[in-house]
Amino acid sequence: MNGTPHDAGTPVPAPVAAPAPAAPVVVVGCGPTGLLLAGDLAAAGVPVIVVEKRRHEISNLTRAFVLHARSLEQLDARGVADELEAVGHPLGRLRLYDRLTLSLDTLPSRYRHVLVIPQYEIEKALERRAVEAGARFRYETEVTGLAQDEDGVTVEVRTPAGGSASLRAAYVVGADGMRSTVRTAVGLPFPGRSVIRSVVLADVRLADEPETLLTVNTVGDAFAFLAPFGDGYHRMIGWRRGHEMPDDAPVDLEEIREITRLALGRDFGMHDARWVSRFHSDERQVPAYRVGRVFLAGDAAHVHTPAGGQGLNTGLQDAANLSWKLAQVVHGHADDALLDTYQAERHPVGRTVLLSSGGIVRLAMARTPWMRALRVAGASFLNAVGPARRRALGQVTGIGYRYRAPLGAHRLTGLRVPDVRLAGGRRLHEALRGGRFVLITARDADGDRGGDREDRLAVEHWASDRRTALLVRPDGYAAWAADDADPAAIEAALTAHVG
Repeated sequence: MNGTPHDAGTPVPAPVAAPAPAAPVVVVGCGPTGLLLAGDLAAAGVPVIVVEKRRHEISNLTRAFVLHARSLEQLDARGVADELEAVGHPLGRLRLYDRLTLSLDTLPSRYRHVLVIPQYEIEKALERRAVEAGARFRYETEVTGLAQDEDGVTVEVRTPAGGSASLRAAYVVGADGMRSTVRTAVGLPFPGRSVIRSVVLADVRLADEPETLLTVNTVGDAFAFLAPFGDGYHRMIGWRRGHEMPDDAPVDLEEIREITRLALGRDFGMHDARWVSRFHSDERQVPAYRVGRVFLAGDAAHVHTPAGGQGLNTGLQDAANLSWKLAQVVHGHADDALLDTYQAERHPVGRTVLLSSGGIVRLAMARTPWMRALRVAGASFLNAVGPARRRALGQVTGIGYRYRAPLGAHRLTGLRVPDVRLAGGRRLHEALRGGRFVLITARDADGDRGGDREDRLAVEHWASDRRTALLVRPDGYAAWAADDADPAAIEAALTAHVG
């Protein structure tokens, strides 16, 4: 045998790859949350590497099917909402369970609907945006550990060839799902519990098309949901009380049909299942979204029941909140303390989503007569009381959330800013597409206050006679506002927030 002899009982270690080039941010996970975050960072001029253990392919085996109004607004501010609207299906009513159907035609948004669209279409659009902005991707690369020090984070990975390598970054974001390796590596618990066991999923063809775009109902001890992929297949999600099986128990088409018949009254002639699976639905949330230089977002930070379709949307909002803050800090325009506001702003939202989605599913699966009576009473209350209905809509669609403002701040601070019209016919979302802050002042305001901040600030004027000066963050929330502010006050606000 040629070469250096070795002990036959000792395995030959895999070759160690050369250290990868450093990047200010490494994003772990290539789902919608990680893709939006990476695209934002790259668009802001922050070099970013995305690490994904899967092959470079976007699978149609997906659970998420709904984009809510606030996510569509965020995607509009990134220039991708129109293409998703073109391939998705708008739905003007959101049915949560029998007797509770929320009409979306009064939403204070350009998007007065939910968009029914498979997750893989969202991923395709966000991946293309990230690539075009300059994000670098490393597929078939699995994170095996990480270590922090005061200067950065070293990420250990297994390469496609089976070797090992290190990536060095100033910050790392774990967007790697419910079983997050990043979360485990920083030692964070994931407290919570399983809420629904033995949920079945299947992609099936139907002989008879449902009468509605989204078909969902609960009858007795059975629940079923049907939504179209747009390629001739429908996704079915179902559950039956008293028929709990382990996740690895086989699923056959007859079980899918039976659950559908129980919940929806008929099985629509289901046939040709291309994929079936069984899973359990958890409610969990990490206590901290930040540990030093490491952050968690999306399902790595929180998982919810699928009720209301809020999981994917909450992850997108996490990414929108964190990306601009990382860009500000990496570019030296803000102190590292700005990154602490990610936990302060997003953790309460995650907790609220966990509670609201959990409440919906518990009422939908109500078993006792008093719980069913409570469901009927709750639905009647929301249908009859406008403020309560608007609050419920605000939570489910995401447009009702606001971030806490400092004591004494203007009443608009921390609020989501609608897609207002600007002078010259522009919209706010169009002005936000550069990933910059937007300062909106009166039309007769003197001077251009952008100064040397052109790379991170756009200056616009109201289309109306409004006098309020408003500074909008890159994620579309009000950073600062004042009525009839003078130039000195505006400059002080820009210095404090934009740098």
